[in-house]
Parts: sequence; structure tokens; C-alpha cells
Amino acid sequence: MVQQPEDILTRERFDMDIYRLAEALGRQERDILDFSSPVNPLGVSKKVKAELRKHLKYLSQHPDTEAVRLRKRLGQFHGINPEMILCGNGSTELVYLLARVIAPRKVLIPSPTLPVYEQALLKDGRGERRTDIAFFFLEEHNGFQIEPDEFIGILKGNEFLPPPVDNSSSSCNMAFLCNPNNPTGRLLKKEHVLKIADAARDTRCYLIVDESYMDFCPGDSVISEAGKNPYLVVLRSMTSFYALAGLRIGFGVFPPSLAERLKRNREPWTVNSLAQRAAVIAIRDKAYRKETFVLMEKEKRFLEKKFRKLGIEYFPSDVNFYLLKTASLDEISSRLRKKGILVKTSSGQRGPEKKYLMVAVKTHKQNSVLIREISSVMKEGKNAENVTGS
Repeated sequence: MVQQPEDILTRERFDMDIYRLAEALGRQERDILDFSSPVNPLGVSKKVKAELRKHLKYLSQHPDTEAVRLRKRLGQFHGINPEMILCGNGSTELVYLLARVIAPRKVLIPSPTLPVYEQALLKDGRGERRTDIAFFFLEEHNGFQIEPDEFIGILKGNEFLPPPVDNSSSSCNMAFLCNPNNPTGRLLKKEHVLKIADAARDTRCYLIVDESYMDFCPGDSVISEAGKNPYLVVLRSMTSFYALAGLRIGFGVFPPSLAERLKRNREPWTVNSLAQRAAVIAIRDKAYRKETFVLMEKEKRFLEKKFRKLGIEYFPSDVNFYLLKTASLDEISSRLRKKGILVKTSSGQRGPEKKYLMVAVKTHKQNSVLIREISSVMKEGKNAENVTGS
């Protein structure tokens, strides 16, 4: 059956993006305000743009499949051995590659978190699992924080932990941690991640720490520890902080033996030439990083103040997006879509059937538009309730 535009705009869609929404509204993609994607509102830095323009004339050449220059710069920037670094078409490619090469028996995944981890473990896209998955359900009452000892208990196969943990008695040989976590925006401190990593090493379980948003709070990264633990893998993305989503560039730091296995089993040329050059320049741009932190601090204060004024419950965030809770969630998300404003809902996430809204931090002008439209929807809802009540 053909979907009508009105159906697309009103029903909850976990896979909605700017392209589908623009099509439904009959608009250009550039006219959509995308609060569903936590990409730096500063956009691509001027230095990166200048570098890309210089290298357009070299597009007839194949990219360096080893990304030697980029790995060298990343090694210098993070203080790690470049031989442990593998670059990818975003960190997502590396998640799928890890799932395919390690072929884990049992995997531990927190929830809610990015769906890509579970998707990578599905066989042939038919929903048939290659492996058992234990879900560690994060609780609203403690701010969606992970309690390290409980997480370690599941990792080791402790079946006597209380609900809401979904687990069995066998230990895991792979576990994922998105830190800071998407969509909750919460950071697990470095000492807690290292405690889990030590337990993973003792259990011979690969701990995949996805630090895609760690550039917003770099002091708690464990990337420099990856070479000390043969079961610790750290993934990074340059999509969010450096606004390189369209170029798709990420990397991982792997134990040497695992890095070699991954190299032998991956496809060639997954990282294009422009992405490699952009990444090299981006990590050198200190002024861009400083400007980002200034903008985030200012706009997060603005949004939090407005959320409180509107009576919208928000959860503390360590990054550039917020998880919101409001009784008007369905109405807000639907009405915003009709106005060309895209937000992400918790539809499609595992766990309790509570609904939340995730919104990214954008420019002041864009944030002001979001707040104005949310306020308008909430006022209309109250007016409708008053009319019904009378």
C-alpha cells in the first residue's frame, strides 16, 4: 500500500530522516530543521572547507586504503600507536566489521542506546540472530546511569541480579558501551569504564567502547588505555563534533592481533580521499574546538532554562543533545514534523514503553525556533483540554 504524506507526518517513525520528511512536505532538504541528528551546528570548519577545495583535483586517484597519513595524525593527537588504528566509513562500518569477524556467542548491550549494535548482530537482515543478546535496561529513576558492578555481573553471567536486567547464566564474549550514551546523553566516568574493561579482560570478553561523542568531554576517554588491554576496543567518530556526517569518517583503536584480523576481512577503499583529508585538518583546528565548547555552554544554558519554563522534564546531558520527557510527546513530535522540524523519539528502542524525545543542541536561532514551536503546541493542547472540560 502506498504511504500518504499525512501518514508519514503523523505516525511515529524511528527511521525518519530529513530526506523522507522533505519529500513528504514537498520541500528541499536544506529547509528542514534537523534536531534529530546531534551534529555540530557550527558546520564544517573553514579550514576543512579550504582543504577540500584544494584536493578536488585529485579525485581521479584512488584513496589510500591504509589511510597512513590520517592514522599517523590520529596517533599523534591521541598519543597512541598508529598501527593500532583502523579508519572506517564512520564508526558504524567498524561495528559491523567487529560483529562479522569476532562472531560473538553472547553480547551485552545497554538499552536505550544506539540500535546499530543490535542491527550488526542480525543475520542477513532477516532478524535471525547470530548470537544471544543480553540487554541491560537503563532506569529513569537514576538518570539512565550504568552501575558498573551490575554491568560486570551480567558480563560474567551472574543470573541472580534483580530486574530489569535481561540475562542468562553464560558469560559474554562481547559487550558494547556507548559513552557518552546516545540517546540519554549520560557519561560514564573513566574510572568506571576501566573497571568494566578490567573485568572484560579477566573474562576474555571484548569490550567495545563507542566514544563517538567523547570529543565533547575528552577528559574521560579511555582511548589511551586501549593498548594496555587486549580485550578493549575504542571507537571514535568525527561525524558529530566535527560536522563531517556527509563524508562518513571514523576510526577505532584495536589490540594488535584483532587489528590484523579486521584488516584481512574488510573491504578496500571504504574511506574516501576527501574524508581522510578533512579529518587530518579537523583534528588540528584548535580554534574550531574552542568555539564549539563556547557555543555548547551558552546554548545548553538557554535550552535548559526554556525547558524548565515550559515544564518539560529533561535529563542532565554531558554532550550536545537532550533526552526530554513530556506528556505531550506524540503531539509535539507530530506537529513539529508538519512544520519541517525533525526530532527523534524513543520509538523502536527496547525497554519500558515510556516515550521520550531526543533533541540536539543547535544555533541560537534554531534553538529559539524549536522552543517557540514546542511552546505553541503545548498551549494549543491546554486550550483544547479547557474546551473539552467546559
